[in-house]
Amino acid sequence: MENFEFYAPTRMIFGKDTHLKVGKLIREYGFKKVLIHFGGGSVKRTGLLDTVCRSLEEEGIGYVLLGGVQANPVLSMARKGIELCRREQVDFILAVGGGSVIDSSKCIADGVGNPDVDVWKFHMKEAVPKKALPVGVILTLAAAGSEMSASCVITNEENGLKRGFNSVTHRPLFSICNPELTYTVNAFQTGCGTVDIMMHTLERYFSLGHDTSLTDRMAEGLLKAVIEAGRIVHENPEDYEARAALMWAGSLSHNDLTGAGRQVFMPVHQLEHELSGMDDRIAHGAGLSALWASWARYVYQNDVNRFAQYAVNVWNQEMDFEHPERTAQAGIRETEDYFKSLDMPVSLKELGVDPASFKVMAEKCSGGGARRLTGIRELDEEDMIRIYEMAVGE
Repeated sequence: MENFEFYAPTRMIFGKDTHLKVGKLIREYGFKKVLIHFGGGSVKRTGLLDTVCRSLEEEGIGYVLLGGVQANPVLSMARKGIELCRREQVDFILAVGGGSVIDSSKCIADGVGNPDVDVWKFHMKEAVPKKALPVGVILTLAAAGSEMSASCVITNEENGLKRGFNSVTHRPLFSICNPELTYTVNAFQTGCGTVDIMMHTLERYFSLGHDTSLTDRMAEGLLKAVIEAGRIVHENPEDYEARAALMWAGSLSHNDLTGAGRQVFMPVHQLEHELSGMDDRIAHGAGLSALWASWARYVYQNDVNRFAQYAVNVWNQEMDFEHPERTAQAGIRETEDYFKSLDMPVSLKELGVDPASFKVMAEKCSGGGARRLTGIRELDEEDMIRIYEMAVGE
């Protein structure tokens, strides 16, 4: 097991009706003026936004509203939020939504906390935030795990670059997670969320390291629980226990727990960022499901035994000791078939991606050839192009 640091300071408030406590919770911390940041019309249609506003009003807490966050959140919205927070002297940001809203909130928090630095420099790793406004979350979508993670991903519309970075400033102060708030999430977005949750652990599982049996068992257990819950919710969207399992797994999958002791780098996430950075109509989870099996088939021979272990421990495959590569391949097929069962795409053709864009995406992902994606197999620009080509499908 490699040396590691595990830091997960977010206060998790989980269960039915917990969102009703948000006003009292914010007052407990002593904040005076809140930016309520949200996405489209769902928080309005369901009455959640009104409930949140009323909760703050009952506690005498001032607030301003900023809605309109899109999937694959954009830099221009974050800049708008930074300006609004400064003008209104906001001292706390409340993200009401899923990962896109939370990441937009984190970006705003970084910008307000570091007024002398262009916030995009953080995402290009040209600067490091020294501080940030505190952020709280009311989660409405089990997927990205941003409610408990150190990551933040934003797309710059001017150059089509989707870039993320990790910082201690990104850990939310608290996250309110009521699984009932995810009942209205449609089947497609639920499927995307299930894929994203799995991928956050799969990317850690298939990374560099050894002697991580305890971490492996936690990762495998989480994956098996998500697979089961995803199947249930696909058939019954209002199954509370399954929704709860997905929501809790989403947080645990991306708070670094399931990769402790391993050298984690997320190549499939990096490859996917070029897809949804190029075309914001591509949902992140759908891009991941379209790419994962092609990446896995391209690299599995570099760690056949680990892929075979995954097939046996997660998918209950019989181990072929004479031909472990057959077991490894079976685990990849099982994963791909599971994505299909959730009506998720498993090829770039299904997403309408033009093969003519592969070289441009690989150039962006590799920084013009200056960067390689590390992992169980190091990927250069040509490798990236080959994986995109393998993912085209029939």
